[in-house]
Amino acid sequence: MIDKTTPTVEEALADIADGSTILIGGFGLAGQPVELIDGLIEHGAGELTIVNNNAGNGDTGLAALLKAGRVRKIICSFPRQSDSWVFDELYRAGKIELELVPQGNLAERIRAAGAGVGAFFTPTGVGTPLAEGKESRVIDGREYVLEYPIRGDVAIVSAYKADRWGNLVYRKTARNFGPIMVAAATTSIVQVDEVVELGALDPEAIVTPGIFVDRVVPVGERAWLRDGEFVPNFNAPADNAAAE
Repeated sequence: MIDKTTPTVEEALADIADGSTILIGGFGLAGQPVELIDGLIEHGAGELTIVNNNAGNGDTGLAALLKAGRVRKIICSFPRQSDSWVFDELYRAGKIELELVPQGNLAERIRAAGAGVGAFFTPTGVGTPLAEGKESRVIDGREYVLEYPIRGDVAIVSAYKADRWGNLVYRKTARNFGPIMVAAATTSIVQVDEVVELGALDPEAIVTPGIFVDRVVPVGERAWLRDGEFVPNFNAPADNAAAE
């Protein structure tokens, strides 16, 4: 019987090794797997390379992982915003390495890893310092730069619901990088509000098929961000529920 559920965060993260490359879902606070990140801090793995859209917000979640000194390098598209003081302090002190990747390239490099694409040419970054030292080619009169996939040893992602086979549905914009990250990692670990019975998820609504998921951790119903405020119930009515 296939059952990918893992009862605790600790068990799900137990075999993560020092020096791992970890893909972490989230777009700012939207879809950030906070419970798994907190578990990773408790786990103690260090010298990590983290791939995320940004470099943490405030002092919680990804920022807390950076503050704990566990991250050697971060690969992201948006390292600085008004509340990125943890990353700023570490970077200015030379305590963390940064690889800056344009957001579209970041998504495509991750997607390419999951799709088995060896490399791809893109016009994004041409003529900027981000293209220095990279192979380029003129195609149909336009210059392109060669980019390589970003693969992870582990992906930790937040979804809304799963079944025991690992089929996933997401919570609105909390979906963001989750589907491509679970496909691009050797081991994919997903936290969800609830594990439902087989057949309870509409097959037409399943975004990530279970074949890409290794472990599912139910963390209980969480508050989700809606119009700038956290609400406890996904099904609560709202006129404009476009946030996380």
